[in-house]
Amino acid sequence: MNTHSPRTVSRLALLAACAAALAGLSACYVVPVDPRTGQAYPPGPYVTRESSGVTVVTPPAPSAPPQPGVLSVRLYPLNPQANQGGMLNAVVVDSHTGRGSFTLAYLGDTLQGEATRVDANYAAFGRLHNEVLGSAARNFSGRRGIANAFGNKGVNVQCEYLISGPTLGTGVCLFSDGAKYQMHFG
Repeated sequence: MNTHSPRTVSRLALLAACAAALAGLSACYVVPVDPRTGQAYPPGPYVTRESSGVTVVTPPAPSAPPQPGVLSVRLYPLNPQANQGGMLNAVVVDSHTGRGSFTLAYLGDTLQGEATRVDANYAAFGRLHNEVLGSAARNFSGRRGIANAFGNKGVNVQCEYLISGPTLGTGVCLFSDGAKYQMHFG
């Protein structure tokens, strides 16, 4: 005859289930996972001691190069020839090397070229500002750059610009058909 009450049997079953779960989890190993990729984090630098007493530290892997930045540029018309093209949108892909690509659409053509930073000693900087905005005295402050692009229909553009913040700046563009534009980055 069984002398255990149903309550005692229930407690024994619960105790046995907890013991089995604890025994099953005792061999688990926790691995940190990067929530962005779902992959395990790489192991950190290992510090080992050799018998000579010298500590060897394995350096971390080099970081990846910076990814190119994309700057949006709006060009606003300043003369009747530019009014035919209206407001334009351009894109500068900055490779963080001092140069990048420059692309815009103008009168049904795609103009492609490059944008390059120049230093304060670049002799020709300011010429386009004078041609587009007039020869008033200017104080240029910010990182200077030039951009040029060409389209399959034979139109080209030359631009000068000043970057005053991470994605802010202004400049001017002169098209080969006489259109004059002012640039706004950001």
